[in-house]
Amino acid sequence: MAAPVPEWATKEPCLMGIDEAGRGPVLGPMVYGCMYCARSYNNTLSTLKFADSKTLKEEQREELFESLKVNSSIGWEVDVICPKDLSAKMLKKSKVNLNEISHNSAMGLVRKVLDMGILLAEVYIDTVGDPEKYRIKLTEKFPGIKFVVAKKADSLYPVVSGASIVAKVTRDRALRNWVFDETALSLHMKTGSGYPGDPDTKQWLEDHKHPVFGFPTLVRFSWGTCKPFFKDAVEVTWESDEVDEDGTDNGSTKRQVKLSSLGFTGFKRKTEEIESSGKGRCKFFQARKLELVRKFQ
Repeated sequence: MAAPVPEWATKEPCLMGIDEAGRGPVLGPMVYGCMYCARSYNNTLSTLKFADSKTLKEEQREELFESLKVNSSIGWEVDVICPKDLSAKMLKKSKVNLNEISHNSAMGLVRKVLDMGILLAEVYIDTVGDPEKYRIKLTEKFPGIKFVVAKKADSLYPVVSGASIVAKVTRDRALRNWVFDETALSLHMKTGSGYPGDPDTKQWLEDHKHPVFGFPTLVRFSWGTCKPFFKDAVEVTWESDEVDEDGTDNGSTKRQVKLSSLGFTGFKRKTEEIESSGKGRCKFFQARKLELVRKFQ
């Protein structure tokens, strides 16, 4: 839980840093964190030994996070995006790529802080994509704020270093305390680093795949890393409730959607038009002579 809004933050111009943790791993959430302080506190901030969280040991990150939590001159917030949401957004019909998800999360933190009544004057952020295009996008969204977008901002600006620690520690704790939804299975958290190239991570994926249901919810099933694990998966076919290709909805034909592999692996779907008589449909529907009805008298 983030601390209540400090009184100084609503009276003095503030600066804020934003950074993420867990963009690359195939396991666990992606976390965006922000840290803010009064502009007048910036010089003091540089003496607090904040650094890019990737350069610090876990014990150092935990210690720094606890110190900033009790520092009355600092505020912070996080946005935790779970693996299921990441994959669902990337695979849905109107796809949202990872860069856009990242941008939306960062802008969400800016909006949240502003809605809290904080006098936000400057925001420093580690870039995702082209820095200048990202800066313009942010400026158009929040015209009253100065944005500085840079590569490796977490190693350039102490306020971003602090945000990096907030994000990284939050993600680490989320993984340590992860509770599986799949309680009927014997699951463990010896996952390795969670990055696609880690042999321990690959072995964990191999040990926890299911030929029909795929992976546990810890896994970002839209990642390309997951595809090779389902070469021999069960093929899934179901009847789609979508209207005809020409946009009409006369009930004369139905679409059958066939997956060459599990849908969540990101393989392209194959579709074929079938007659409403039921030819090619699932035996369950054929035997019961069931049809999809959209219009009622």
